[in-house]
Amino acid sequence: MNEEYDVIVLGTGLTECILSGIMSVNGKKVLHMDRNPYYGGESASITPLEDLYKRFKIPGAPPASMGRGRDWNVDLIPKFLMANGQLVKMLLYTEVTRYLDFKVTEGSFVYKGGKIYKVPSTEAEALASSLMGLFEKRRFRKFLVYVANFDEKDPRTFEGIDPKKTAMREVYKKFDLGQDVIDFTGHALALYRTDDYLDQPCCETINRIKLYSESLARYGKSPYLYPLYGLGELPQGFARLSAIYGGTYMLNKPIEEIIVQNGKVIGVKSEGEVARCKQLICDPSYVKDRVEKVGQVIRVICILSHPIKNTNDANSCQIIIPQNQVNRKSDIYVCMISSAHNVAAQGKYIAIVSTTVETKEPEKEIRPALELLEPIEQKFISISDLLVPKDLGTESQIFISRTYDATTHFETTCDDIKNIYKRMTGSEFDFEEMKRKKNDIYGED
Repeated sequence: MNEEYDVIVLGTGLTECILSGIMSVNGKKVLHMDRNPYYGGESASITPLEDLYKRFKIPGAPPASMGRGRDWNVDLIPKFLMANGQLVKMLLYTEVTRYLDFKVTEGSFVYKGGKIYKVPSTEAEALASSLMGLFEKRRFRKFLVYVANFDEKDPRTFEGIDPKKTAMREVYKKFDLGQDVIDFTGHALALYRTDDYLDQPCCETINRIKLYSESLARYGKSPYLYPLYGLGELPQGFARLSAIYGGTYMLNKPIEEIIVQNGKVIGVKSEGEVARCKQLICDPSYVKDRVEKVGQVIRVICILSHPIKNTNDANSCQIIIPQNQVNRKSDIYVCMISSAHNVAAQGKYIAIVSTTVETKEPEKEIRPALELLEPIEQKFISISDLLVPKDLGTESQIFISRTYDATTHFETTCDDIKNIYKRMTGSEFDFEEMKRKKNDIYGED
């Protein structure tokens, strides 16, 4: 360990593992350590079930009705992958897909007036949906056609809208869309957690709706993918990539000190030895004095013996409860997966509810979601601080990832990865770059 590395990475969360994979592919000498004996950090999947009970300090062993403990892989942080999103691109370009199998999530639903409805995402579904009246459907269809044809490089597709200036609110007005339709468009298609986007330039929102439609077009049932055996497989896949390129991994390593000289990181001390480095990447738990709290997320893992009502018995789905429907500022999400994904015993379902905390009683805030899931066999409740770095790391060369937010997909995580990459290297993250480097090692296929 007493060596000099280009980059040392602390923590094996998804953000850290992807960055360590990318840095190794880019020819950097990487040392990757984690104080835990398992991969994944905050984004781990816990197995067997007994470990989940221990982690949440639930007394006694899981009842026999839960089946075999080792049939369970329970994600601590619920997220799906957008089929056409950035993480899937990273997986494909680095060929980490070799180590993983994915299934399409069976449906995406949205909450309105206490009930859940399938999110209409094609013209045919929009016309058949009971979320809207007949005239509303026609207007919504026109809006979807506009979005599909929109190309920010071709002003002929703008129809009088300036993508960099016109607020999204104005675009909805132009198509005369009502409040309910605006709710599910902004929250279930563009996947915003709050309504702040309404007064921002519309380009970002239109591109988000395009991402949703393009992701949906790939597989048909929903735009979301989920890996068999749980999300904990993702960091491990990127860790393997890093190892192929000479990255060194050490689990179960207590980190005693991050050594800083003249304001700049020079190494990490563990078990009496010092590994030297030029740059350091880590999650907030390793540098508590360099991060600040900007909020909290509540997550409730629920074990069920039945699919969620009104989802056509889907074995996996996402439900979005737009904030307006329950008088909140931010949305509540439900991610449900089951034994079909090798994450639960036969006939069991895992539904994870998450949202940004807004009051002193977070458990009351998620009640509307829990009501959709009744009866619940066992609940595991966690409230986590949302931590962000106090500075960009340019002086200290310590680059800290953000805590995983309440969104149910990985787009914000990928933005953080691209942002850290740019701060570390000074250049924009380029997917193509990862492809070329790999050809250098494997040669062309």
